[in-house]
Amino acid sequence: MLKGCYTALITPFTSDMKIDQAGLEKLVAFQVDQGVSGVLAAGTTSESPTLSWEEHSSVTETVCTMLKGKGMSIAGTGSNSTEETLRATEHAAHAGADAALLVDPYYNGPSSLEIRKEYVEPVAKAYPNIQIIPYVIPGRSGTKLLPEDLGILSAKYPNVRTVKEATADYDNMARTRVCCGDDFTIMSGDDDKTFDMMTDDRIKAAGVISVMSNIVPGFIQKFTEALLDGDREEGDRLRTVMAPLLGMVGVASEEETPFGPTTVKARNPLPLKTLMNILGMPSGPCRRPLGKMNASGLQTVLDNARAVQSSAPEIFAPIGAFFGVDIDARLADDSVLNGLAY
Repeated sequence: MLKGCYTALITPFTSDMKIDQAGLEKLVAFQVDQGVSGVLAAGTTSESPTLSWEEHSSVTETVCTMLKGKGMSIAGTGSNSTEETLRATEHAAHAGADAALLVDPYYNGPSSLEIRKEYVEPVAKAYPNIQIIPYVIPGRSGTKLLPEDLGILSAKYPNVRTVKEATADYDNMARTRVCCGDDFTIMSGDDDKTFDMMTDDRIKAAGVISVMSNIVPGFIQKFTEALLDGDREEGDRLRTVMAPLLGMVGVASEEETPFGPTTVKARNPLPLKTLMNILGMPSGPCRRPLGKMNASGLQTVLDNARAVQSSAPEIFAPIGAFFGVDIDARLADDSVLNGLAY
């Protein structure tokens, strides 16, 4: 049973867009050092759509090897092709992954019935010894596995007992609990909704597969543990001090054009990797078609980081200690922003 914090790890790149293997290993070691429950390799936060399958496999192998005996390893194996997903899940199983995360098949838009029968079920049937975790995120995939079909899957396949829920729809989550029962695990897929999901008796989420735990793994782990222990006051305190980060997975800002202002939404993992670069962690750029923040969005990231450092310097202290960086100095040094915005 999953519970606690599982980090949806980024893929650090070099300036020439190759995988930074040393940086990747350092990031995984940081997660282990901070005591997270597990790590997700090659998920969408890892920019999996831009990874070759050779790179995808390499990232998965690194995480599985380094997590062995130290935490749960989850491999992102989903795609918009069931055959590709089957091959990726086979590799993950051989690499020693404890679970495979299957994002809803994006763009081609299958119905929930088709997602169940033509996507999740073939994988669950082919690999009964690995946990299969559907990832429901209609805002990114354009389709949605419904609670009713998830209930059918969980009743039929013992290895489909968890969902990563990123619909932002609390009624949908409550319906999942009704369809799947009390022994089914709901994991938050949205950092800023985790508190509500874990404290709502209709949902009873067991934790989060987190984006911002790339930066603050220890504190998000403590946050989930407090809520699992029923310490809502401590959970709320931690949520409050981390709030500027938890709400920054996506950053919307305004951009002036010759035709008037437009809205620019920097989506995950762009704000995250921008902040990691500012803080001095292995990260590098995002691969195209993701690019850079605009100036206004970059300022939002910087302002939020400075607000956290000012009010709760203990939040970033583990980064300073582990990566050997001076957080105050970096947040005050405008030169670290060079190249991070258009």
